[in-house]
Amino acid sequence: MANNIIFYFTDQQRWDTCGCYGQPLDITPNLDTLAQEGTLFENAFSPQPVCGPCRAIFQTGRYATDTGCFRNCKMLPHDVKTLANYLDEAGYETAYVGKWHLASEGELDEPPIIDNGITAVPKEFRGGYNGFWRAADLLEFTSHGYDGYVFDENNQKIEFKGYRADCITDMALDFFAQRDKSKPFFLMISQIEPHHQNDRGHYEGPIGSKEKYKDFVLPQDLAALKGNAQEEYPDYLGQCASLDENLGRLVAKLKAEGIYDDTVIIYSSDHGSHFKTRNNDSHLRGGDDYKRSCHDSALHVPLVIAGGPFRGGHKVKELVSTESIPKTILSLAGVHVGKAMIGEELQQLLGGAPEGRENQVFAQISESRVGRCIRTPEYLYSVYAPDADGFKVPAADKYADDFLYDMKKDPYQLHNLIQDPAYAQQKQELRKRLLDWIEQAEGYRPEITD
Repeated sequence: MANNIIFYFTDQQRWDTCGCYGQPLDITPNLDTLAQEGTLFENAFSPQPVCGPCRAIFQTGRYATDTGCFRNCKMLPHDVKTLANYLDEAGYETAYVGKWHLASEGELDEPPIIDNGITAVPKEFRGGYNGFWRAADLLEFTSHGYDGYVFDENNQKIEFKGYRADCITDMALDFFAQRDKSKPFFLMISQIEPHHQNDRGHYEGPIGSKEKYKDFVLPQDLAALKGNAQEEYPDYLGQCASLDENLGRLVAKLKAEGIYDDTVIIYSSDHGSHFKTRNNDSHLRGGDDYKRSCHDSALHVPLVIAGGPFRGGHKVKELVSTESIPKTILSLAGVHVGKAMIGEELQQLLGGAPEGRENQVFAQISESRVGRCIRTPEYLYSVYAPDADGFKVPAADKYADDFLYDMKKDPYQLHNLIQDPAYAQQKQELRKRLLDWIEQAEGYRPEITD
């Protein structure tokens, strides 16, 4: 029988919140166990550190500039073949729970709306998920850390009381009582934690988080750059711990149903958080708060896959992009889409990197600027478009240098070397690689200047 597949997807979670990535507090024991049983990708990076664009990539396996979803409040095109479409054709039952963020169109200075109000996501706006559905397009506008509502597949409002991550998991667990047991399933659980609560301007952990996690140790970039993490980090960790507790509930349910060994669990996030340490950069052409940056604080995310071919306690050191998740999910379902999707089938890295594979990842940056970056084990290089607004346009013909970091000497990306003549040769090499990638991914070769 084909693998069941669950994508447990968090929002704005740094990799270093997790014990398997070095977090000193006991925040993620359930994820750490999955990492020991399955595969830990030590260097996984987001291809787009903004909620909507990254979600569009996960649903389509296409770059955000390709689908037009290059910033938030851009609707997923209805003529794009999606992950759910492919899985439906392959005989899978598909289900979706949580935050959607791909069904509304509008400006960013007001809450996006559907039909002049926060309403259910119409079926044709759900990206091919035709069955079990417990979601809100903008979960941050229909809920807070505690209490809120979503809608079901029949557009009926479902109100919930309690901590949001718990309630979203409750709804996901309801799927198991209704699923068609004659089919394999794909279940996507899209938690909004540990995203900050937009209308309140704070991270909202479970009650008691500030005291429970008061002995936190800030990651060195946050300690050095002095954003708002000193105040917000305990609640952020509380959110991450809640996500992990709910992951444990999910694993327990799979075991109780007798299907744990037949299920692959993928755990990742859309992007990280720099806690307002990078939102005053000199080259902003738009705006930022917690993400929208080339830095590891925004791009480096957890990625653990357990079950199926990923069993065995593997650790993959190669740099990977989470743009590969859709293609990997389909390959687990026996569907190989080749160049119809970006990225790679991550199973191919379990025995070591294939010959000729370049150990590098790329990202498109929007909203804070129109930017592009390349990350290798040794360097991070990023460019921005001086004359383009990151909220208004997806790409530019001309870019200029923005950041260059030597990862061996400066792993926390504190010293920008972009104008250092000692790195001129490295910069030129990275610039060529970046241009090659833009040309391949976006179909043109822009100009990059000093």
